[in-house]
Amino acid sequence: MGRRLVPTLLITLLLLLHAQLWLGRGSLPKVAQLRADLSDQLQKNEQFQQANSQLEAEVQDLKEGLEMVEEKARMELGMVKTNEIYVQMSR
Repeated sequence: MGRRLVPTLLITLLLLLHAQLWLGRGSLPKVAQLRADLSDQLQKNEQFQQANSQLEAEVQDLKEGLEMVEEKARMELGMVKTNEIYVQMSR
C-alpha cells in the first residue's frame, strides 16, 4: 500500500493542476477572453482619444475666434444677420 500511495498522490496533484489550468480562475480560455476584451477596450480607447482630440481642436477654435462661433450659430441655431434672407431647402 505504501508503494501505491506516492504515485496516486502525485497523479492526483497532477490532475488537480491540469484542471486548474483548463477550468480555474487563471485558465487558458479565461486568459484568452481577457486578452480579447483588452483588445476591444484598447480600440474603443483609441476612438475616444480621436473624438477628444477633435473636441479639443474645436474648443481651441471657439476660444480663438468668433468666426467659428458665428458658423456654429448659423448651422445649429439658424442665426440670420440683419439684411440677410434665410432660405431653407428640403431634400
